[in-house]
Amino acid sequence: MTDKPVLQPGPNHPITVDANPSRVVVTVAGKVVADSRRALTLREGNYPAVQYLPIEDVDRSLLERTDTSTYCPFKGDASYYSIPVGGERSVDAVWVYEQPHQAVAEIKDRVAFYSDRVDSIEEHPAA
Repeated sequence: MTDKPVLQPGPNHPITVDANPSRVVVTVAGKVVADSRRALTLREGNYPAVQYLPIEDVDRSLLERTDTSTYCPFKGDASYYSIPVGGERSVDAVWVYEQPHQAVAEIKDRVAFYSDRVDSIEEHPAA
């Protein structure tokens, strides 16, 4: 068994994590799955920005852990959840880095959602 590579963000693959001052609300099948004023916005390379929400701000009764896992050399091992109320479209819709690499330690125990597997991920600017 070989060790997984760990890559550091740099000029060719920048990663930033910043506090999002907006309220972030995620819905699936008419239900609010997450509602947070403590989201972090992760920007990575040329990928779209991703909102990472504290697991405490997620209705965990709507999530179902799956056996799916992936590895990112910049962030680490990700585990996944499905949202059964969303049907087949919402399988593995949510991911979490429970032990992220040090470069992105802020996202530990925060979840992110695939925008095409939920109804909406809305940002409401702070009043």
